[in-house]
Amino acid sequence: MESLDSGDPLSYSLLYFLQQTTSLLRIEYLAAIVACFFLLLLSALTSGAEAAFFALSEQELARYKGSSHKAERTIYTLLQNPRKLQATILIFNNAINVSIITLFAYVAWSVFGTTAVPGWAVVSGMLLATFFIVFFGEVLPKVYGNKRGGAIARNTAPFFAVLQTIAAPISKLLLAFSGVIEERYLSQSYRHTIEELHHSLDLSLTNEETSPEERRLLRGIVNFGSITVRQIMRPRSEVAAFSLQETLPELLPKILDWGYSRVPVYARSLDRVEGILYIKDLLPHLDKGPEFRWQDLVRLPFFVSEDKRISELLNEFQAKHVHMAIVVNHAGVTTGLLTLEDVVEEIVGEINDEFDDDEDIIYSQLDENTFIFDGKTSLHDFCKIAEVPFGAFDEVKGRHETVAGLMTVLFDRVPRVGEEVSYNGFHFIVESADSKRVKRVKVDVTSKREYYQKVS
Repeated sequence: MESLDSGDPLSYSLLYFLQQTTSLLRIEYLAAIVACFFLLLLSALTSGAEAAFFALSEQELARYKGSSHKAERTIYTLLQNPRKLQATILIFNNAINVSIITLFAYVAWSVFGTTAVPGWAVVSGMLLATFFIVFFGEVLPKVYGNKRGGAIARNTAPFFAVLQTIAAPISKLLLAFSGVIEERYLSQSYRHTIEELHHSLDLSLTNEETSPEERRLLRGIVNFGSITVRQIMRPRSEVAAFSLQETLPELLPKILDWGYSRVPVYARSLDRVEGILYIKDLLPHLDKGPEFRWQDLVRLPFFVSEDKRISELLNEFQAKHVHMAIVVNHAGVTTGLLTLEDVVEEIVGEINDEFDDDEDIIYSQLDENTFIFDGKTSLHDFCKIAEVPFGAFDEVKGRHETVAGLMTVLFDRVPRVGEEVSYNGFHFIVESADSKRVKRVKVDVTSKREYYQKVS
C-alpha cells in the first residue's frame, strides 16, 4: 500500500474500487443488479404500451368496441379517458425509474462502504443509468410499440386496467392539480395578449362607419383562440339523449319534439355515452316496430376535455369529420355537449334555423347599459353580449359558468327575488328565483363600460 500512497490518486481509487467490488460482492448486490434489469424491462414494457395505446386509429377503436375479444374491449374502455390512462402509465413508469436510480445508489454505497461516494463514481453511475433508462426503457420500446401497436395493447390492456384502478387516487389528484395549473397560470400570458388585442381593436373601431355587427364579428375572431369548451358547451342538465333500452316507437315522439339531427345515446346514465344516433340513419326504418334494433345504427362518440380550446376543437372536428363532441372532465364524468354550430357561432354570431324559437332567447336589452338575462345564460355569452372582457368574473366564479351560478357565489346562497348585489362595476338585481336556483337577473353595466372606455 505504501507504493500506492505515493502513486497516482486516480490509479489508487480504481484499484481500491476493484478490491472492494471483489471482496464485498454478496448475494444482495447480485439481487439488486438483477432487480435493476427486471425494472428496466418493466420500464420498456410500459413505454412500449404507452406508444401502442395512443397509436391506435379511430377505425381500430370502433372495431374494438364490439369485439368478442375481452382485451380489445378493455382497450376501448381505457381509451375513453385517455388522460387518466396516460397519468396511470406515467405514475407507474416514473416509479420504476426512481426505483432503478435508488438501486444504483444502494449498490454504489455498499461497494464503497459509505454514503460519501467519489465524484467520478456518481457521475459515471448517473450517465450509465440515464443511458439505460432513456435508450432501452424509452426510445427502443416506443419505436417498437408504434409498429406493433395492436398486439402490444392487447397483451398489456388487462394489466393496465388493474393498475388504473390501483393508481386511481393518485391519478385523480395529479389530473386535478394539472387542471388548476393550466387554468390559472398557463393561460395568464395568453389573457394579457388578448386584452392588448382588445384595446387595439377598440381604438381602431371608433369610426362611425363600423357597425355593431362588424365590431362583434371582429371581437369574435380575436377571442376565438382563448375560449375553452367549458365556457360555451351545453351543460349536462340540458343535454337531450336517448337510452339504449328504449324502442324505436318510444324514440319517434322525442325526435319530433326535440328537432335535433344528432342525439347522444347512453347506457344507464350520461356518464356512459355509447355513441351518437344520426336521425337521418333512421329515415329508412320509420315503419319498423319495437323489435327493430336501432342501436346498431349508433356511431362512435367523440369525447373532448372541457379545458380544450375551441380553436383546437374546430381542427379536430374538421379532421375527424364529426359535428358533435361529448364533453368530459378530468374524472371522465360527462359535463356537457358541444356542436360544430356552437363553435362557429363564436365568430359569426347566432345561427338560427327553422327549429329555433323565441324560447331560445337568453336575454333582453332594456337600454344601452341594462339587460335582463336568463339564469342559465353562460358567463361567456353574458360578457359577449354586454361587450366586457371575458375574464371579468374569473376571480370569483370558481367552477360556475352561468349567471345563476355567479349569483349563488356572490350571495353565498340562493338569493330571493328583489335582492341586489354589486361586483366590480356590475350591479345585479334578482328578477325571478325559487328555492333551488336563480331564473332571471337584471344587470346594469354602466360603471363597468365607463371604466373600460377610460382604460382604452
